Amino acid sequence: MLKDEINWSILLLLQQNARFTNAEIGRRVGLSSPAVAERIKKMEDLGVIKGYSANIDHNATGHQLKAIITLKVFSGRLKPFLETVKKYEEVINCYRITGVENIIMEVLLFDQQHLEDFIDRVIQYGETRTHIVLSNVVENREIRKTPRKRT
Repeated sequence: MLKDEINWSILLLLQQNARFTNAEIGRRVGLSSPAVAERIKKMEDLGVIKGYSANIDHNATGHQLKAIITLKVFSGRLKPFLETVKKYEEVINCYRITGVENIIMEVLLFDQQHLEDFIDRVIQYGETRTHIVLSNVVENREIRKTPRKRT
C-alpha cells in the first residue's frame, strides 16, 4: 500500500495540514476528490493513518514548562506505574524504553510548583531525572518514504 508514490504524497500533505480538503489534495497529486477519499479511507482502515489532531501551543494554554522526565523504576513498581501514569493529566507522551531508565515522559506543567508536585507524586515509583525543555528544534516532522536530501 505505501509503496505507492501517490499515497506517500497524500500522507505528506495530510501531515503538513490535516485540514486540506480531498479536492485540494487531489489537485496537488493529480487525482479526483473521490479517488483521494478512497485512498485515505484505505490507509485509515489499515491503521496507517491513526487519527487527526490539532497542534496546540502549550504556552498559550498557560503551561509555562515543558519537561522530559526519565524514571528508573524501583523493583516491583513498574506495573503499578504503567497503570497510574495513564491518569496523570500532565503527561502528554510516555515511553517504556531500554537502558538504565525504564520510562521517559514528556510533561506539561503550569509552573515550578506544579513540577515539584508532579515529581512528588512520581517519586514513589522510582528515581527521576528532569530536563526542562528550552525550545523545540525539531517538532512533529513529517514521516517520509525516503530521507530528505542532505544540505
